[in-house]
Amino acid sequence: MARPEWVTYSNEEIEEMILKFNKEGKSTSEIGIILRDQYGIPKVKDVTGERITEILKRNNQAGEYPEDLMNLIKRAVNIRDHLEENPKDLHSKRGLTIIESRIRKLASYYVSEGELPEGWRYNPQQAALLVK
Repeated sequence: MARPEWVTYSNEEIEEMILKFNKEGKSTSEIGIILRDQYGIPKVKDVTGERITEILKRNNQAGEYPEDLMNLIKRAVNIRDHLEENPKDLHSKRGLTIIESRIRKLASYYVSEGELPEGWRYNPQQAALLVK
């Protein structure tokens, strides 16, 4: 898709904004929403030719783990904490099983793509340390 004509920012200005928001602790999805809602930049890839994560990787500011995997791990840790207090909550146990299977499936994809190291495994105890 061609660059929209209403976008007045240069690629360098957009990149600076992305790096600034990343330093402020915003996730890639939050950065995209801010750029869309406050700056009128529809999709970073359509404007700059690169995704937000690609820009962050090029500037050595990308996170250690992909954002979608980290969000699933955070959800699993929160459900585990909930289940410690409410061990009879069968619905949450099932939800945890589903989320953890998603984590394993997504992790195997990222290992095959080279985003995660070979042999990376999901471990609930390490995940709790990773999130906190």
